[in-house]
Amino acid sequence: MLRRMRAALARDDGSTLPLVLGFGALALVLVLVVAAASSLYLERKRLFTLADGAALVGAESFGLDDVENVDGRLIPRLDPAEVDAAVAAYVAGQPVGEHRALAVDVATTPDGRSARVTVSADWSPPALEGFLPAVLRVDATATARAVFR
Repeated sequence: MLRRMRAALARDDGSTLPLVLGFGALALVLVLVVAAASSLYLERKRLFTLADGAALVGAESFGLDDVENVDGRLIPRLDPAEVDAAVAAYVAGQPVGEHRALAVDVATTPDGRSARVTVSADWSPPALEGFLPAVLRVDATATARAVFR
């Protein structure tokens, strides 16, 4: 009996294969999670860059007739409709092929002196689009103010 147990313990045929397969699967999952997190981060950065540029265009959407002299300082006054039109024209001229379902959610002026823009797009994890139908809506908001110095 003791001899059989020693023989069974000494024989370890195939005992490393499940371990290698398990660690291989774990490594694959880790790589996919890191790739998805990096992709989400980059999508958010691209959206913020687009929102930042659109807010700057919206903040500069005033004409010379819209500039007021208040106590010796020149202050531009923004019109929400002009901000919205300038932002829509800016976004339409951008290469948005990398964004899916890009939308300008908000393009207005909260105080008449600054422009606030919120853009959003759909994101899904790379290499898993065929397996996971999960789509997240990612948004970015930027504010810019026109100032004379």
